[in-house]
Amino acid sequence: MKRVKNGLQFLLVLGLILLLAACGEDSTSGEATGESSGGSEEFDISNYPSEQLDFLIAFGPGGGSDTFSRTIIDVLQKHELYPETIVPENMEGGSGAIGYTYFKNNAKGDPYYITTTSGNFITTPLVSETEYDHKTFTPVGLLASDDQVLLVNADSEYETLEDLIKASKEKKISLGGTGAYGPDRIVTSLLEESANTTFNYVPFEVAGELVTGVLSGSVDVMVSNPSEVLGQIESGDLRAIAYSAEKRNPKLPEVPTFIESGYDFSFSIPRAVYLPEDVPEEVRQWWVDTLKKVVETPEWKAYLDNNTMTDYTLFGDEFSTYMDETVATFERVLKESGAME
Repeated sequence: MKRVKNGLQFLLVLGLILLLAACGEDSTSGEATGESSGGSEEFDISNYPSEQLDFLIAFGPGGGSDTFSRTIIDVLQKHELYPETIVPENMEGGSGAIGYTYFKNNAKGDPYYITTTSGNFITTPLVSETEYDHKTFTPVGLLASDDQVLLVNADSEYETLEDLIKASKEKKISLGGTGAYGPDRIVTSLLEESANTTFNYVPFEVAGELVTGVLSGSVDVMVSNPSEVLGQIESGDLRAIAYSAEKRNPKLPEVPTFIESGYDFSFSIPRAVYLPEDVPEEVRQWWVDTLKKVVETPEWKAYLDNNTMTDYTLFGDEFSTYMDETVATFERVLKESGAME
């Protein structure tokens, strides 16, 4: 019996050695073919998409990012461009930092997560110590640009941008915007730089308070997104005197651009789509192709028109280069204005 037991032990040990050797050969084979034990094997795009899509919105309900994201979702579903369920989730806080940090830490490599951008997607990592920046995630495409408008009270003595610039060189003009480091601050700094002047920039928490400040006369002028003040422009309470895009807005045909007024700059907030980091390239290309269909739908055209946005699209590597250049501009302007070190 003892010999039989020893023989069994020998066979068990021999079997274990052979098993380990086989595993080593499989690992070597995987390395040789570019496959690793980390799950980076070639992605089977023929089965994509086949699961629920989690659509993260890093801001609260009702704002520009929320409307942008939910419009994309509506178009995807109405035109059956995404065959499975899409679940939007608002995760606001920290000027986008809470949502985008969650996206970084919980969605890495997951082809069934997606998110969108706003101006704070750029500025928050520049002025805060976040775990992410725009390079952390996988760029898919720019679907539109959100431009800014410069406004005064309809009763203001400043009829034109030139009137305002002339006055700013003779006295201190208060210029309000939403947030201390956001797009409104960027536009103010670009105007100061181009016109060789300075304003007393006054940050407000929300757009409604900013409008009240201008209407009450506590602030001389303001920067805002057109969609947030279109009602006051149409009612005659506010007068728009300059627009930040390269071309005039069809809904504001009488408002000249900064460039037309002799100030050589334009500015826009990128409204774009990102996937998590480390998703397969085939998935990114699937989304590039799909979003190209989204922006051609009548519903998307109506969204752009209703929200006074510019129809401007870039995809893939071209979009990635655009974002690098845009972030570099934001960083330069914020540093030169003293808004960040």
